[in-house]
Amino acid sequence: MCNLYSLTKGQAAIIALTRAMRDTTGNLPPMPGIFPDYRAPIVRNAPDGVRELSLARCGMPPSHAALFEATKKRAAKLEAKGKTVDFKELLRMEPDSGTTNIRNTGSKHWTRWLGVENRCVVPFSSFSEFNKAEGGDIWFAFDESRPLAVFAGLWTNWTSVRKVKEGETTNDLFAFLTTDPNDVVGPIHPKAMPVILTKPDEIEIWLKAPVEEALNLQRPLADGVLRIVATGTKEDQPLGG
Repeated sequence: MCNLYSLTKGQAAIIALTRAMRDTTGNLPPMPGIFPDYRAPIVRNAPDGVRELSLARCGMPPSHAALFEATKKRAAKLEAKGKTVDFKELLRMEPDSGTTNIRNTGSKHWTRWLGVENRCVVPFSSFSEFNKAEGGDIWFAFDESRPLAVFAGLWTNWTSVRKVKEGETTNDLFAFLTTDPNDVVGPIHPKAMPVILTKPDEIEIWLKAPVEEALNLQRPLADGVLRIVATGTKEDQPLGG
C-alpha cells in the first residue's frame, strides 16, 4: 500500500504535463513527504467542466461496512464502561481519515466515482513503499532527478469526520489506483504499486475516455522503468532540490 509520496516539481511543470487550464492552488511549495490526510495537488475535471489544478485531502471515503464495523467496536467499548450509546449518531461521527489506495474498481463502493467527473490525476516525483528488512521507507522514481509523472486517481467532495478534534467537515478528497507491482517494486512490496501515467495521451484517456477504456490503464508500469532513489527516510528530495 502506497501511503507516502513526494512532489518536488512546480506548478508550471504540472500544468504543462496535464494541460490544466486553471490553477487554484496558490503558492505551491515543494512537498517532499505527502502522507494520508494531507492536502496535496490533483488535476481534475472541475464541476464547471474546466480542467484544473487544485488541492484536495488525501483519502477517499471508506466503505459503509468499514465505518459500521469500527463504530460497533467503539460502541461496545463505551457500553462496557456503562455509557448509553446512540448508535446512529455514533456512526455519523465515526472518525476516519480515508482510503488512500483503490484496487478493486469493480466494487459498488468505487464504481459510483469512475465517471469522468470524478477522475483525477495526482502529480508526484517519487513514491515510497515500506519494507523493514530493506531499511524502512524505500523511494522509487524514474531516475535520480525525479521526473514528474502522475498517479491515476479518483476524487469527490464529501462530508465526514476526518479527525475527532475537527468534527464534521466537508472536503475535496482523493485517492489513487493500485495494481500489480512491476519488477522493481515487487521485491520491496509484492502486493501492489500505484497506477502510474507517464504520457500526455494516457492522461487524456484517464480524464476523458469512457470508463471501460480508462480502466485499461490500471496495469503495472513496464519492468525496468523505475529505480530506487532513496532508502530509510520519511521525506524524499533530490540533491540540491
